[in-house]
Amino acid sequence: MNNVLLEDRIYVTQPLLPELSEFNEHLKDIWDSKCLTNMGSKHNELESKLREVLKVPYVSLFNNGTIALLTAIKAMDLPYGSEVITTPFTFAATPHCISWNGLKPVFCDIEPETMTIDANKIEDLITPNTSAILGVHVYGFPCDVYKIEKIAKKYNLKVIYDAAHAFSTEIDGKGIGTFGDISMFSFHATKLFNTVEGGCLTYNNPDLVNKIYNLRNFGIRSEELVEDVGINGKLDEIRSVIGLLNLKLYSDEQEKRAIIKDYYDSKLSRIKGIKIPKMPENTTDSYQYYPIIIEEEFPISRNELYEKFKAFNIFTRKYFYPICTDYECYKNNPSVKPFDLPVVNDYKNKVLCLPYYGTLKLDELDFICGIIEDV
Repeated sequence: MNNVLLEDRIYVTQPLLPELSEFNEHLKDIWDSKCLTNMGSKHNELESKLREVLKVPYVSLFNNGTIALLTAIKAMDLPYGSEVITTPFTFAATPHCISWNGLKPVFCDIEPETMTIDANKIEDLITPNTSAILGVHVYGFPCDVYKIEKIAKKYNLKVIYDAAHAFSTEIDGKGIGTFGDISMFSFHATKLFNTVEGGCLTYNNPDLVNKIYNLRNFGIRSEELVEDVGINGKLDEIRSVIGLLNLKLYSDEQEKRAIIKDYYDSKLSRIKGIKIPKMPENTTDSYQYYPIIIEEEFPISRNELYEKFKAFNIFTRKYFYPICTDYECYKNNPSVKPFDLPVVNDYKNKVLCLPYYGTLKLDELDFICGIIEDV
């Protein structure tokens, strides 16, 4: 491989953006209406279209995924101080939202094939103080939703899913947002489908519609009626337009990423010490990230490979590292014992997400794979 520094930096992802001219046309509608926020027509149109795309009965839009997840947990009416079983292999927002609701995260190990919460280890963590399970569909790989459902029914627990990476994912033909009591999707700029900043909640229970409406709008139901202690979670009209336009683009982006995935798979599957996680057969791929696992047989460590990429202006991501149980705020949590979390403590030093977006060129892909091949 040519040992040359790339002129242009290659990042782990690039945001999906509509044509500026088309965006400006929609901005004129907003300027004419003088309606910038507070659940305007663009916002309501996006909610409606997302119900179809995600194959869910109810969608509530939010200004970001973290506020959405905070609200999802609040909407479950979990007893204050109770325990929520979750995974340490996730973004910081997941356990933080549990803690901000006055609840206690209890960390469960992950299973090695999908890197999601290990459903076989959940029951051992359940106590009389457990109120919910919060699973994360990591990189779009689904949690074992059927096993988690059985456990939740057995112990009368709520089930919340962080589906930040799983936009449009389906399990057995069902939208992934229909599983559990409530799911959160992130529409941050790094996500396959984005509204720059944003997110949504999906759920099956019609009783949650008004409740979530109130919680994301300061608890205000009408001009003279405040029904609950809410926050400001509203998505504005301008970002709703970005969402409406990106809904026309995301499936094409997925098709491009599918081609890139096939290319990566064909090149990297032949290399000893590189493991490529496989999506379960009954699940569609969101094509959010392309993670590889650097095993002991590979000549250098994950961190060394990460630094080697940086030297060529290629910016991969050690995602997730550090894991949540390494944070100062959680490392003294009673559930944080390395011998109880062997898989996640192993994988945190092995997973690397490679650049993955539709505009990657063939020569750039060759360059990326060539670095790994040269090692």
